Amino acid sequence: MRKLLLLTVLITLTLNSFGQASSSDKEWFASVGLNAVNSQGTRSPFGGMGDWAINVPISLGVELAWTSGLSIEQAFTLNSFAEGDKIDGIELQEDYTYLSFDTHAKYYFGKHLFPSADWIDFYANAGVGFFKIDDTNISMNLGGGVLFWLNRRQTFGIRAQVIGKFAFDHSDSGLDNNHYQTHIQAIFAL
Repeated sequence: MRKLLLLTVLITLTLNSFGQASSSDKEWFASVGLNAVNSQGTRSPFGGMGDWAINVPISLGVELAWTSGLSIEQAFTLNSFAEGDKIDGIELQEDYTYLSFDTHAKYYFGKHLFPSADWIDFYANAGVGFFKIDDTNISMNLGGGVLFWLNRRQTFGIRAQVIGKFAFDHSDSGLDNNHYQTHIQAIFAL
């Protein structure tokens, strides 16, 4: 019940933030792409391909950029672990669906590193998420990425990002514990 209440508050605050934004000086972006979930039970985001879930790798998001370099994103991802895959070193005896809703604040700092390169940007993000594999859990998320703009107007690009998801109840959560998620997405202005 506590998780459901926290999720309701999270979604309400997110929708309220999006709803109060004036479209006159704000920029909206949508993203669609692929994701991979790495749940090895370690702090390292790297491992063999057998440790990654890439069975139904759908990733969607809506991002609102408002002041210089700051934005907020609401993301949805879907994936699955198949029977025989491993989570935290344990071979699964059945299929599991991975579902997550994440809200992130982002800071784009690439212009500080490369002021004359308008085709590339780097960002850091932090936020909260709600995810489900076997049960549900809430996570604190921390990550970053790179965005490559494919046109001069910066209305279409490709981004790659890695997000570490640190579960609130990781010691008691079974399969729903700390993990990494990697994304590659097309992003375009709305």
